[in-house]
Amino acid sequence: MGTAGGHGRDARRSVVGVTDTLPPAAPAPFDAATANARAAEVWERDIIPALCDYVAIPALSASFDAEWAANGHIDAAVELIRAWCAARPVPGLTVEVHRLPGRSPLLLMEVPATDADLADDTVVPGLDDDTVVLYGHLDKQPEMVGWREGLGPWTPVIENGRLYGRGGADDGYAAFAALTAIESLHAAGGRHARLVVLIEASEESGSPDLPHYVEHLADRIGTPGLVVCLDSGCGDYERLWVTTSLRGLWHGTLTVEMLTEGVHSGDASGAVASTFRIARLLVDRIEDPADGRLLLDAVWATIPEDRRAQAAETATTLAPGLCAPFPFVPGAGPTTDDPVEQMLARTWRPTLSVTGADGLPPTQRAGNVLRPFTSLQLSVRLPPTVDAATAGHALVDTLVADPPYGAKVTVTRQEAASGWNAPAFAPWLWEALQAASEASFDAPARAFGEGGSIPFMGMLGARFPDAQFVVTGALGPGNNAHGPNEYLDLPTARRLTGALAVVLDAHARRPR
Repeated sequence: MGTAGGHGRDARRSVVGVTDTLPPAAPAPFDAATANARAAEVWERDIIPALCDYVAIPALSASFDAEWAANGHIDAAVELIRAWCAARPVPGLTVEVHRLPGRSPLLLMEVPATDADLADDTVVPGLDDDTVVLYGHLDKQPEMVGWREGLGPWTPVIENGRLYGRGGADDGYAAFAALTAIESLHAAGGRHARLVVLIEASEESGSPDLPHYVEHLADRIGTPGLVVCLDSGCGDYERLWVTTSLRGLWHGTLTVEMLTEGVHSGDASGAVASTFRIARLLVDRIEDPADGRLLLDAVWATIPEDRRAQAAETATTLAPGLCAPFPFVPGAGPTTDDPVEQMLARTWRPTLSVTGADGLPPTQRAGNVLRPFTSLQLSVRLPPTVDAATAGHALVDTLVADPPYGAKVTVTRQEAASGWNAPAFAPWLWEALQAASEASFDAPARAFGEGGSIPFMGMLGARFPDAQFVVTGALGPGNNAHGPNEYLDLPTARRLTGALAVVLDAHARRPR
């Protein structure tokens, strides 16, 4: 199926048997309350059991499971979601699994446009001149340690309206929510453009496979006028939140080698430099150890004034609890007490985290040995408008240049993904978001920048510069995606599903 262009309204009427001389009937009214009620019903009856089955699948992304194809967990998650979606009562729905050689699979779903000129629910395949793309992913982060008693990454547990387990919130719910929003829209008398749902299986590895599918399926995807991404977060659970920027990401493994094997520290220390100290010196080239400020111009960007104003508005909405959800130990706190600076620090300023290490034995098994090497996994979050490849080159060049004591220094397993800064909302879209939030949450919508990375958004933003974007999600305070005790707030996911139905209907009825 190609793009929807090339069909006029006369062709549309001739397909459904409406004479050209009759004026089009007024579109049937859309009932947001009905859409939200249907979404709640489907979540309780159908989605929660399926999502529990999904949580139980250890569908690690390829970066964390080199044998993912042989292990079959990704395929199991794909089949679970495919079967569930294919069974939904959505007119004209098609569900396909695509596989390119050597790449993780992709779920592609299509729903033909309803005809906004008709008062009934007639579906006219492919005759709208616009497309909406809805995106999510099904691959997961690794287990992580520290789950509290009774919980685990592959053990779905529901407590106080929260579904605990890896991947439910990031991002297993997305396919279920997207299909249910469409189903709820139909139940409420809504209209929608042609819809394409993409569920990938490599996002947690930086989406290396997705560009190949987008190119391979370019004719099927078309040129969307609206892109909806369900892989982002929310500032609280009280309203619809829309993400306006995402940080980019560069990460790589810094390895320092000095010896071919470990030696007695009493013999060699002092005469032979510790690889940990050398690694620390190298990291200090890119980060000020006193305040964490990154030192390379290539990783910085000017913060737009509208994003500064948005950060201030968000900080006012969330203060004083902006950092409250973070599980600080007693006596610890954030890097700054200014809530606006907290927002900008986590959305528009670069930062370095050391997320892993090799060559260091557990402390209870650490002998008096000068170790031969130290490896540190470096994760650098980049401002939304910084080119990740350029920043990565600058970081690597700085780390490996002129190594102390002639040490062997390498940076391997590099990945880079640029961030994304959203275009301005069209007036109809901002009005629709407000209406959706009021209908589903009884509160106005808010927009804010996110500190995480969704590589798909930077890629699609460059590919479809004229599209509008709704980047949202249920990753809220305390849900701890990627960490232990990850959970999906079920009421928020349900309300978000109903809100999405409102937005899709508004898109179909927008001024043209």
